[in-house]
Parts: sequence; structure tokens; C-alpha cells
Amino acid sequence: MVINMKTKEALINTEWVVYILRCRDDTLYTGITNNMEKRLIAHSRGLAAKYTRSRRPVVLSSLSNPMSRTDAMRLELRIKKLAKGKKIATLNNTKLLSKPRCKAVS
Repeated sequence: MVINMKTKEALINTEWVVYILRCRDDTLYTGITNNMEKRLIAHSRGLAAKYTRSRRPVVLSSLSNPMSRTDAMRLELRIKKLAKGKKIATLNNTKLLSKPRCKAVS
């Protein structure tokens, strides 16, 4: 794929979100996307992350406010480093994450 300046600018200016899914086995999966609806459908069909493929259905538990890709990647890494109990606390009480704005697909 050839990336010209117009395409590169579109990628830089795209708004990204961090999301947390609750899997069937009660584990949590954290990821980032610039199209939550499309990504949630992909997870639900087993076409997204290898981790969630065998843990379907998944439910969207939390969704961040829109941010740059760099900020989303940093937040994702911070969340992934937390123990499960702290992730759950983050879901329940944080300014960085909000309640899901999308319907969960199972």
C-alpha cells in the first residue's frame, strides 16, 4: 500500500478509542480502534483478535473518549499492565473511560 500525504494526514487525524471487552470466560480484553462498530462485529464473528476468538460472545464493557492514535496506544498499554481487579476498578471509576456508547454484540 502506498501512503501519500493525504492518506497519511487522514490516518494522523483519525480519532481512536480504547475499549475493554468482557469475554465469555469473564476475562477482559483491551484494544484500540478507529471504528468501534466494525471492530465489535469483527470480535463477535471471531475475525478480530486471536484471544477473543475462542472466548465468544464478547460484551463491550468500557469505551474511552476519542483521542489520537498515540494517546490511545499509551492508554491501552497502561490498562493492559493493570491486574484484572484494577481494570475492573478502572471500568467503574475513572475519568479516562466512559460507559459504552455502542450496543454489545453477542
